[in-house]
Amino acid sequence: MPVTTPSPRHSDPGADAPGAPTLRPGTLGTSDIAFFVVSAAAPLTVMAGVAPLAILLGGVGAPVGYLLAGLTLAVFAVGFTAMSRHVRGAGAFYAYITRGLGRRVGIGAALLALLGYNGMEIGVYGLLGTATQDTVHALSGAHVPWLPVSLAGLLLIGYGGYRSIDFGAKVLGVLLAAETGILVLLAAGVLLRGGAHGLSASSFAPSHVLVPGMAAVLAFAFAAFTGFESTVIYRREARDPARTVPRATYLAVGFLGLFYAFVVWIAIQAFGDAEVVRAAGDDPAGLFFSAISTYVGGWAADTMHVLIVTSVLASLLAFHNAINRYGLALAEEGVLPRALARVHPRHRSPYVTGIAQTVLGAAVVLAFAAAGADPYQQLLLWVNTPGMLGLLVLQLLAALAVPLYFRRVSHHEGVLRTVVAPVTAAVLLSAAIVLVVTHLDLFTGASAAVNTALVAVVPLIFLAGFPLARWLRRHRPGVYERFAAEPADDTGAAAAP
Repeated sequence: MPVTTPSPRHSDPGADAPGAPTLRPGTLGTSDIAFFVVSAAAPLTVMAGVAPLAILLGGVGAPVGYLLAGLTLAVFAVGFTAMSRHVRGAGAFYAYITRGLGRRVGIGAALLALLGYNGMEIGVYGLLGTATQDTVHALSGAHVPWLPVSLAGLLLIGYGGYRSIDFGAKVLGVLLAAETGILVLLAAGVLLRGGAHGLSASSFAPSHVLVPGMAAVLAFAFAAFTGFESTVIYRREARDPARTVPRATYLAVGFLGLFYAFVVWIAIQAFGDAEVVRAAGDDPAGLFFSAISTYVGGWAADTMHVLIVTSVLASLLAFHNAINRYGLALAEEGVLPRALARVHPRHRSPYVTGIAQTVLGAAVVLAFAAAGADPYQQLLLWVNTPGMLGLLVLQLLAALAVPLYFRRVSHHEGVLRTVVAPVTAAVLLSAAIVLVVTHLDLFTGASAAVNTALVAVVPLIFLAGFPLARWLRRHRPGVYERFAAEPADDTGAAAAP
C-alpha cells in the first residue's frame, strides 16, 4: 500500500518554524497519564451524584452495571491500544478513524471530538458553581452565587492548562488521591462494622442483575467512564509511548470499573439490601453523605463536601488539557487557525489553544447566565449530554476503524486484537449508545423536544465534516492530503484512503 509522505512541517508538528518550541516529550509516565484520565471521570462526583440514581433504578444489582461497562470498554481498549502502537499522529481519535475509515470520516470525527471534549468540560462549570453553593451552604449556611464561582473556575483551570503538563499531573495526582481516599475511608468504615445487617453478595446474584432497571444502570455506567480513552492524546509527551499509553489505558479502565462497582456495593451494604433503594429514593443527593456520617463521622461528611468541589476541578483540568492538545493538533493540520499551534517557550504547553478554549467556555457560561438558565439542570446537563454522546460515537467509530486499518498494513498483531476485540467492542458500544439515547430523560430531566435536539447535535456536527472535507480537498489540497498524516520518522503506516 502507498505510504503518506508528510511535509517538513509534520516532521516537527509543534513548530511554526525551525527551532520553535514544541510539547515536552518524555514527560509523562503511566501513572501520570492515568491521573489525567481517571480525574476526568471525577469518581467522587460520579459516585455521590449519580450512583444513588443507579441504585434507585437498578436496585441492589447496580454494581454489576459498572462492571459490565468496564468490561465492554476493556474489550474496546484491546484494539484501540493495538492501533496506538502503529498510528503515531497527534490527532488521537480522529487520526485513528482517518487511518481506518478515510479522511472525510476523519474530519467529521475531528469536529465531533471538539464537540465532545468541549461539551464535557464547559457544562461542568455549571456543576462547579452548584457544587460550591451546596458545600458552602452545608458547612456555613451561607449562600454564594454560582456565576462568580464558575468564572473563577474558568480562570483557575485556564492557568492550570497554561502551566506545564507535569505541573498538571502533580496537581491531579494530589486531587485524585484525596477524592478516592474519602471513598476508601467510607468503605473501611462500612467493612469494619459489617454494614447495616452484615455484608452480603446478593448484588451479584442473577435475580438482582437481570431486572428491567439494569438498562438504565448501564446507561449511567457508560457515561461514568467518559474520557478514559484520552490516554492517546498524551502520546507526544509520554515516556516510551508504545508501552506507556496502553498501560495507562488498561490501568484507567480497570481501576474505574472495579472501583465504581466496589463503591456502589459499599453504599448498598451501608444501608442494607432491603433499605437502600428506599434511602436512595428519599434523598439521592444525600445518600453518600448520610452513609459516611454514620460509619465515619460528621467531619468526614464535611470533608466529602469539599472534596466534591476539588473532584470537579480535577475533572475540568483534565478535560481542558485534552481539549488543548486536540486543538493544537488540528491547528498543526491547518484545519484550525495556525495561531492556535503556538507552544509556550518555557512551559511547553499549547497556551494559545488554552486561552481560546477558556474564552469559549466563558462565552457559553455567560450566555446561559444571561438567559437565566439553571446552572445544573441546563448548563451542565444540556451541554454535557451532546459531549458524552459525541465521545461514545467516537469510540464506536474508532472500534470500526481498527480492523479496516489492519487489513491495509503489514503488522504482527494477532486476529484477537485486530478483528475479534474491535468488532465485539463495536457491537457493545452500539448497544451502549442505544441505551443512553433511549434513557436520555434520566440524564437531562428535560422534555422530549429538548432531548431530541441534544441528540441531533451529534450527527449534525459529524456530518458537517463532509462538506468541510470537500472544501479542503478543493481549496486547500495540501491540508487535505496531510490530514492525520504520520510524523516523518514513521514509515510503517498506510495512507488514509
